[in-house]
Amino acid sequence: MTIQYPAYQPKIKGEAGREMIFDEVRKQWVKLTPEEWVRQNFLNYLIRVKQYPPALIAVEKEILAGEMKKRFDILVYQNDKPWMIIECKEQNVPLTEAVIKQLLPYYSVVQTSYMVITNGNYTHCFGVSNGQLSNEPEIPAYP
Repeated sequence: MTIQYPAYQPKIKGEAGREMIFDEVRKQWVKLTPEEWVRQNFLNYLIRVKQYPPALIAVEKEILAGEMKKRFDILVYQNDKPWMIIECKEQNVPLTEAVIKQLLPYYSVVQTSYMVITNGNYTHCFGVSNGQLSNEPEIPAYP
């Protein structure tokens, strides 16, 4: 699916020769990379269009998947339980099966009802039920 992103005027500044963008969810300046640009636009879409509560969104948190430390891009909670996990890629990265497989170790730790992959241009949303993935036609509204 393609996402109709709302108008977005991010706070951007230069610092020590790098571009920085203000993450409204994390309440901090972060390095503006191509992947971060996708993440910030997708967060803006979730909050402004889909009305997801910012207080229930975690960004780039570390989890333990087996003995490996992993860092997910976005995790949305519902009733204090993980509800949707989102993997962001930079715009020129194709959304292949390998990207979906990258989400599976996260899912084994934080089992969610939805898994999403996006590169900003295209997005795939999968519902998860009894270990089976189903392709969703759109990003679900927040319950």
